[in-house]
Amino acid sequence: MYLATTGRRSDAPPRPVGVGRRVPGTVVALGAVSLVTDISSEMVGAVLPLYLVLGLGLSPLQFGVFDGLFNGATALVRLLGGRLADRGGGRHRTVAGAGYLLSALSRLGLLLAGGAAGGIAAAMAADRLGKGVRTAPRDAMITLSAPPEALGRAFGVHRAMDTTGALLGPLVAFLVLWATADAYDAVFVVSFATGLLGVVVLRLFVPADPAGTAITPARPVRAPKPARTAPRVLADPAFRRVVLAAALLGAATIGDSFLYLLLQRGLDLPAALFPLLPLGSAACYLLLAVPAGRLADRSGRRIPFLLGHGALLAAYLTLLAPAGPAVAVLVLVLLGVFYAATDGVLMALAAPALPVRGRAGGLAVLQTGQALARLVGAAGFGAAWTWWGPRPALASAALALAVALTAAWRILPGRKVR
Repeated sequence: MYLATTGRRSDAPPRPVGVGRRVPGTVVALGAVSLVTDISSEMVGAVLPLYLVLGLGLSPLQFGVFDGLFNGATALVRLLGGRLADRGGGRHRTVAGAGYLLSALSRLGLLLAGGAAGGIAAAMAADRLGKGVRTAPRDAMITLSAPPEALGRAFGVHRAMDTTGALLGPLVAFLVLWATADAYDAVFVVSFATGLLGVVVLRLFVPADPAGTAITPARPVRAPKPARTAPRVLADPAFRRVVLAAALLGAATIGDSFLYLLLQRGLDLPAALFPLLPLGSAACYLLLAVPAGRLADRSGRRIPFLLGHGALLAAYLTLLAPAGPAVAVLVLVLLGVFYAATDGVLMALAAPALPVRGRAGGLAVLQTGQALARLVGAAGFGAAWTWWGPRPALASAALALAVALTAAWRILPGRKVR
């Protein structure tokens, strides 16, 4: 399979005149679904630690165990979602819709659970399972709806809308708590209704067969193949390189929570201001997602992806400097640049190497490998922090990321690949 033509980057196909200047309606509709769904999920995410730890008396350790286990399970469930979406034609919307619906119903589970730990665990598991099932089919629908030369911008628009929901969710949650005198049940009810709205938008505005809406590329492409199993997908040299590079870089990523904790410790921020730190990086991500996608389509997706990890390395090194407001702002900006240049760009980089009928499963393999590698990286950094202290651990993480970035530069295809 050709990923490029002579004289162009392997990950930046030629742009036909008049094609790809507008983001397809299906991508915008999927962005609207993600926006609404993220408002729903972040409403709960913003209040859940307070509800469980302060309201129900769970220890931080118990909450951490719950959250860590379910996040790990999400990575593995993505494989199931991708495989189900690839079996038969036009099942991407159905599988993604089931995931969105399961997450919405989990809000009712929290409402009905009361203070029972088993019920809370089941509701949290349902939310994570729903997210895991829907992610790969949703991203596959984006790649099937947009022309290859505009995938970066398509993912940029989707991720920008998704991040808008993530920014609005906590605000809506605290407005509901303020209006209802801290009634957590009201937050769960509003979140459930908002999640159902996302399912309705998906059903009404996203076509069942997004492959039929994509603009035909200017050059011939290989006919679709049957859905592949994970080992067969990884047999493709170009895709295998992308997966390996993403896994190496993921294993050298320490996790956003640690960065925020380091900032909080360095600035001695009050606990009440801690939730504002993620909003800073999310706002930067929102502003840069679309420009980063456009840049990736024009210059090739390999370079922005690697430069994004370079921004993350710069954030690590900045944290080693004496703490101050300027350091905090720079770290949050660099973290936003990292996500803008890597999240959707990675999907756009990998998609052309996958057949149409195996795309959801292939993207699920990539996402699962990256997520599991990041779990390993976060666990390793946590252990290093415990044994050596925060600064030696951060210096070791920066060195590991520099080594991984050098390796990824050599691994990722940069020329014409068959």
